[in-house]
Amino acid sequence: MHLKNNWIAFFTLFRREFIRIMRIWPQTILPPIITTSIYYVIFGEIMGPRIGDINGVPYIQYIVPGLIMMAIITNAYTNVVTSFYLNKFQRNVEEMLVSPMPNYTILAGYVAGGVLRAMLVGVLVSMVSLVFCEMPIYSWSLTIIFSICTAVLFSIAGFVNGIFAKSFDAISVVPTFVITPLTYLAGVFYSTALLKGFWQTLTFFNPIFYLVDGFRYGILGRSEIAIEHTLLAMITMVLLLYGFAIWLLNRGVGLRT
Repeated sequence: MHLKNNWIAFFTLFRREFIRIMRIWPQTILPPIITTSIYYVIFGEIMGPRIGDINGVPYIQYIVPGLIMMAIITNAYTNVVTSFYLNKFQRNVEEMLVSPMPNYTILAGYVAGGVLRAMLVGVLVSMVSLVFCEMPIYSWSLTIIFSICTAVLFSIAGFVNGIFAKSFDAISVVPTFVITPLTYLAGVFYSTALLKGFWQTLTFFNPIFYLVDGFRYGILGRSEIAIEHTLLAMITMVLLLYGFAIWLLNRGVGLRT
């Protein structure tokens, strides 16, 4: 497929995702802003003064990166898994599979839509956080890298879930029983230094911990582990999941009967 036609195909998919996100903005954009505001009120304003500082940072400021990352993860994943499964259910995906469009373009189109929604929500949640506390940016480059790569990673994860899902109920299994628990146990509301023994060791096997920790370093300049290790872990996860998603598309798993 010619490069120009490839670009047109990608832009068409991206444009469709953009229109879908904007058309139902009360469902895609508004809920995470309200939810995050409630977190700030409960954990920041009410509990924060009683907890004090963590690693030399006021508690409400310490949880800001984790809450932003939660919004990015949830929205990137939800957007792609919902959109892709809906297209699969309506059998629109079959039209793309029989077209000259390469599989990596199909994946890129959906992932771009997930990243767009995640970044929109991330920016809006960041603006909400400024109402409750100051948010100094230690490194703009690392903050942007971690936010975009996290959105890409969970957009691809949503795509993989959409491939395997056989019902609308199936697309909620992974977010409910995997992503949400891992996110809450990734140091969003606490420092791993407060954990002892088994629980602290277990945290380092949580992939979302590295994303939250790296993003926190980008904003506050503080991290639990070396930033080089965090970057390596994140890039490795993105590449492995991307390769797996392309392999599933090439094999037609869950798409061809």
